[in-house]
Amino acid sequence: MQIKIFTIPVGDNGSAVEELNRFLRGNKIIQIENQFVSHANGAYWCFCVQYIEASGNQNYGKKKIDYKFILDEATFARFSKLREIRKKVAADEGIPAFAVFTDEELAGLAKLETITRKTMLTVKGIGDKKVERFAKYFITMEENHEAAGISD
Repeated sequence: MQIKIFTIPVGDNGSAVEELNRFLRGNKIIQIENQFVSHANGAYWCFCVQYIEASGNQNYGKKKIDYKFILDEATFARFSKLREIRKKVAADEGIPAFAVFTDEELAGLAKLETITRKTMLTVKGIGDKKVERFAKYFITMEENHEAAGISD
């Protein structure tokens, strides 16, 4: 967590306010405290902003993708099954679900004809470490569906 102080003079032409607003839009804000200060040199508002710096991987201000509208019906059904597996794996491992696979990665897996260690590596964002750690859960799902005669 970081802190940034903004001082906005009462007679500001709007540029200081715009700077504050631009900063607020670009970062994850934890808390804002403000105080009006008046002294012989003038009056101004002082804002103390506690924040977490937004990195390129975070989706602050971006809309979440609804894969039900992007994927065809069969692929979305497979995507949903993969999300259930991801949820169980995340709970068992004690990590957030996105640390297993993101929705985008799951959508990529759902589009694969067959999930194998080799085909998993063709999905954007999935590398050797994720395959090594999580492939067994998702390959097992594939084998269980084939054994049950379920086709996706």
